[in-house]
Amino acid sequence: MKWTGRYKGYHLPDFRKDLISGLIVGIIAIPLGMAFAIASGTKPEYGIYTTIFAGILIALFGGSKYQIGGPTGAFIPVLFAIVLQYGYENLLIAGFLAGIILVCMGLFRLGALIKFIPRPVTIGFTAGIAVIIFSGQIGNLLGLTSLEKHENFLPNMKEIVLHLTTINLYSVTTAAICLMAILLSTKYLPKIPGSLVGLVLSSVVASLFFNGHLATIGSSFGAIPSTLPHFHFPHITWDRINTMIYPALTIAMLGGIESLLSAVVADGMTGTRHNSNRELIGQGIANMVTPLFGGIPATGAIARTAANIKNGAVSPISGIIHGIVVFLILILFAPYASNIPLASMAPILMLVAWNMSERKEFASVLKTKTSDSFILLITFLLTVFTNLTTAVEAGLIISVILFVKRMSGLLKVTKVLPDSSVKNNKVKAYMVSEGHDCPQINIYTLDGPLFFGTANILEKSIMDSTHLKPKILLLRMSKVPYVDTTGEFRLARLVKDFKKSGGTVLISGIQPQSMEVFEKTGLYMLVGENCFFNHTGEAIDYALIHLDHNKCIGCKHFAFRECKKLSDASPCSETPFPETSKGF
Repeated sequence: MKWTGRYKGYHLPDFRKDLISGLIVGIIAIPLGMAFAIASGTKPEYGIYTTIFAGILIALFGGSKYQIGGPTGAFIPVLFAIVLQYGYENLLIAGFLAGIILVCMGLFRLGALIKFIPRPVTIGFTAGIAVIIFSGQIGNLLGLTSLEKHENFLPNMKEIVLHLTTINLYSVTTAAICLMAILLSTKYLPKIPGSLVGLVLSSVVASLFFNGHLATIGSSFGAIPSTLPHFHFPHITWDRINTMIYPALTIAMLGGIESLLSAVVADGMTGTRHNSNRELIGQGIANMVTPLFGGIPATGAIARTAANIKNGAVSPISGIIHGIVVFLILILFAPYASNIPLASMAPILMLVAWNMSERKEFASVLKTKTSDSFILLITFLLTVFTNLTTAVEAGLIISVILFVKRMSGLLKVTKVLPDSSVKNNKVKAYMVSEGHDCPQINIYTLDGPLFFGTANILEKSIMDSTHLKPKILLLRMSKVPYVDTTGEFRLARLVKDFKKSGGTVLISGIQPQSMEVFEKTGLYMLVGENCFFNHTGEAIDYALIHLDHNKCIGCKHFAFRECKKLSDASPCSETPFPETSKGF
């Protein structure tokens, strides 16, 4: 059989590698799936269902050969808030709608746009999510009882402080055993999943010595069923869609960001390139199907994807095998999972939070003490103290405002005149001074983008210096790479005002993008077809024909040699212009 596409050149030895990698990642995914589901306010088996269905579907339909999908830590605060406010049934609807949104984003080829989210925003909300995950496990680690769950960070911290008297030393001891087992196995047994070692060892110790003295999955959520759930389509109404569309957008946005970040990490580790739009479609399909079997929203898991690659994965088959492995473990060992203490889950999630916090990148951006530092802190603090949606929106808005502010300084409007002392009489800014200017022709060099953030600079610079009512206004636009409709509008208004006073506007060196905008908006016809030139010299030649040669501007010294009377409009006895060269 000849393999094509992502499976091109696939052979039996490659399958063996995928089999080993899928087995290892599947084992890693079991404790994480349950832990993420519990932290999200749902039952642990929902995390297992998500790992199975989303893991297989993302591998089949995604745009990365190595992507491992499933529940992730990044979703925890978002999903917990939705469950707390709307309930589990509505979470399924939000996940289903998010899947539709992701598919649409992929079909409309919006995958590349997500990559333009500023890095400080991504680092900020990721670090904020890490703080929420870490702090959310303090109660389970200490074995605190009667805690009331809240949507926001501060009320949850208050609950922990108020219930510190209920600390359970059995829970603390169990959590400590799990943590030490994870750290030691990671150091001395790197090929064995540390989270699995910690979970099994601490659960065995707790079952033997602390049985009945601390909360377990079984005592908190009931027994985990050893079968897959039945297909169930959520009851969707227009009212529910209207209610859940905003949470769905949040899930889709975060899922898209996380999955593409994970795919980029995979690209860096393997030297391959993923298809971002196909990745969004794959994520969307997975999130549409998973809720139909009780699963929570899923996305690409960076840590599990990296583990997949490190263990020798060759193709998406490893992701499919990982889902099958989780399914088999569910069938065979589900009853034993009920004995896992919640205190054993706490260190696993805390380490996940520590590893995803991007603390080094966070500190690096802060050290720059630039606007990026400000964006980072705002996004981080809003993620922790409000919610992820508010944080990302604020981070993006501030980023855009600061970007526009920086860009507004990029457009330079410089008044110039030809210098006869240089070759081809090139126009130079130093030829213009208070006592040395031309009363009939104004030449300006525009350098930089002309958009809504810089349009006022153009208008102000030219209007402030055209009080002498020159007859010709020449705009040199060869260095303007981009013009938007706001920039075009301001330029059109300038052209109209100038023409009302009897003047003529000439434009030289215009770029194709600018010309396209001018043609679509009508500015091209307003200026006049014969008033556009490829070179400044051609525009000056045209201007000289229409100037009043009885004024000083008409002498041959203009643009070639300094004229003593150039600053006024008095007649000059010099001969009119000779033909000029086209080298400006």
